[in-house]
Amino acid sequence: MKNSMWSGRFSGASNELLKQFNASLDIDKTLYKQDIEGSIAHATMLENCKILQKNELDAIIKGLREIEKEIESKRFVFDIKDEDIHMAIEKRLSELIGFEIGGKLHTARSRNDQVATDFKLFVRQSNQELQFLLKELIKTLLIHAKEHKTTLMPSFTHLQHAQIVSFSFYILAYAFMFLRDIKRLKSSFDLADFSPLGSCACAGTSYATNSLMSAKILNFKDIMPNAMDAVSDRDFALDLLYDIAVIFTHTSRLCEELILFSSSEFSFITLSDSFSTGSSIMPQKKNPDVCELIRGKTGRIYGNLISLLTTMKALPLAYNKDMQEDKDGVFDSIKTAKDSLIILNAMLKELTIHKENMLKACKKGHLLATDLADFLVKEKNIPFRKAHFIVGELVAEAEKQGIDISELKDLSKINPIFDEKASHILDFEFSLNSKKSQGSSSVQSVEKQIEILEDFLKS
Repeated sequence: MKNSMWSGRFSGASNELLKQFNASLDIDKTLYKQDIEGSIAHATMLENCKILQKNELDAIIKGLREIEKEIESKRFVFDIKDEDIHMAIEKRLSELIGFEIGGKLHTARSRNDQVATDFKLFVRQSNQELQFLLKELIKTLLIHAKEHKTTLMPSFTHLQHAQIVSFSFYILAYAFMFLRDIKRLKSSFDLADFSPLGSCACAGTSYATNSLMSAKILNFKDIMPNAMDAVSDRDFALDLLYDIAVIFTHTSRLCEELILFSSSEFSFITLSDSFSTGSSIMPQKKNPDVCELIRGKTGRIYGNLISLLTTMKALPLAYNKDMQEDKDGVFDSIKTAKDSLIILNAMLKELTIHKENMLKACKKGHLLATDLADFLVKEKNIPFRKAHFIVGELVAEAEKQGIDISELKDLSKINPIFDEKASHILDFEFSLNSKKSQGSSSVQSVEKQIEILEDFLKS
């Protein structure tokens, strides 16, 4: 073979520029493990179907395991002329066990179904790793949730003070976001649980093979039902990129609030020194760089998804070389997601919550106004819109006096519709626990939410 494994049809050698431009080895060598496992499964199937002899299968498996050791011990020599990890491993296999046997491994297989299988194996494994990291993150959030069921804080809409909630209720909102992320990953895993191996270039093979056998060896549920779809499909990569993009939508929202809540203006929380940085010029600074970096990395995560969507747009069936661009962004998003979830979890474990500052903040923004309106509806049988107007007048009076509505004395002097009962409404803990609806902020509801999450983690 004067040039490469496909050079039989060519009379001249490849230009050096083409070799560099065409190669993907620097990127897809990440898939060496998946390529070896896929090759062993394929060879095992070929032997079972009497296409390989037992001694040939033994030699192939022994050679592939030796290559695996060489790569992991950094003794393997990667050569750009091999183009990709698949040809690099196959060439080395022939060097180890001879071309007469090594050259048989690619029987009833194409690089098209080989790369799709390797990539899908990697994506599925990464999917499960991300599920694990998200579960660990939920466990940390649950620690805070259990400890702060009665730690009062203001909630916000439009970043303005809204109603009384607990820190537990607040942090559980993110726990349920991450629960949905896990479910989304599980759904993507199920959609990707079909093996492309055996589809060959795009139309299958004339050999009497058993693709379901190799699929089972690789722990796939089944095979892709259409060979042309199998080699051209990258939905599994797009699904994972989308799942990661949604995860980062959630983490960036959490990080944004951690940045706000740790600022002097809020002082609701303090981030640990071990996960903060300082300023090169201002000695007093303590910067929330972990949160800012996760928030910033969200942009590249979105970019990787859009990049692959754009690459796949309008590609004719079946395989096209454009699809060589499918891995770099996926590898980047997976690594970024893993690194970010690990450090976010570690940082949250060392979070300090300032109950007293949160309580002080509850006395700003008239957080009990809605409770008073609900009181008028329930106790005085007043339509909510009218109650809304009446309480709005109370808020205006409080604003005039420069105080919070919770500090108003003798509401009946402002409006005789309010009796002594109304004064009991102006209590933060009463407000917290007065909520009756499912999923609300009351301690009883929060305990139910914690139970739901714990049951999910056990399942």
